Amino acid sequence: MNEFLTPKQVARALQVSESSVKRWCDKEIIPTQYTAGGHRRIALSELIDFLRSSKHELIRPEVIGLPATTGQTIRVIDRAALQFTEALLGGDEEQCRQIVLDLYLAEHSISAICDLVFAKAFATIGDRWKCGDAEVYQERRGCELALRVLHELRTLIPAPARDAPLAIGGAAEGDQYSLATTMVELVLRDIKWNAVSMGANLPFETLAAAICQHQPKMFWLSVSHIKDETQFIHSYSKLYDEFGADVAFVVGGRALHEQIRQQIQYAAFCDNIRHLESFAQTLLSATGKQSPT
Repeated sequence: MNEFLTPKQVARALQVSESSVKRWCDKEIIPTQYTAGGHRRIALSELIDFLRSSKHELIRPEVIGLPATTGQTIRVIDRAALQFTEALLGGDEEQCRQIVLDLYLAEHSISAICDLVFAKAFATIGDRWKCGDAEVYQERRGCELALRVLHELRTLIPAPARDAPLAIGGAAEGDQYSLATTMVELVLRDIKWNAVSMGANLPFETLAAAICQHQPKMFWLSVSHIKDETQFIHSYSKLYDEFGADVAFVVGGRALHEQIRQQIQYAAFCDNIRHLESFAQTLLSATGKQSPT
């Protein structure tokens, strides 16, 4: 998939005249960059943003590296969750891409896609595994497919401003689950945070080093698995005591049951991605930054 497109490619994808695309560029209807030779180049993320807010549709999405039927059907998000589950179990990466890209082009928020499609699909797959109706390999393969789709979706989101507030986060040592922290990064970038996921299985010592070095406005911790609850509470509390007065700590995840939550401090506990998005938007407003509506 091309990160930057020529007006000719955009015209072919939308089935409009190249002169129309150039006119949109010159009027700044589509944000445009220029080569050293003065040629117009359009970021794929900016084109997608334009399509989401205009009446134009992708007629030939394959021209810009997307699945051939992308954007040609409006998907109902509940039905999409069922289709996405089956595509993950079947290892159908093209179908996974198709579903998610169609939802995004249909102006569903990324937070809703994460909660109502990704999270719902993996909850269903987990239930099927417990009942013997799915194999471990299908869940693991599904995670890899989902991560690839999320990384592709990230390229379709316009980059945040250079002065956007910084958020960093990840999953602690012993927690190998990277899907949740990847979704958090994506949603925060969508509402114009400069968000960076550091990945999974990170010792608390290196989390402290990252916060000290980068001095984020917000730090998130995704907690899907805890190997030793006593050690987790001790290490987390030490991290919070050092940085919690200056950095907004946001935590969430299925492993943070009520007994653990009662023993730790945080600025926000989020049951789902949309809760985190709402808190992050409130924090943006407090810093004087406004997220898009």
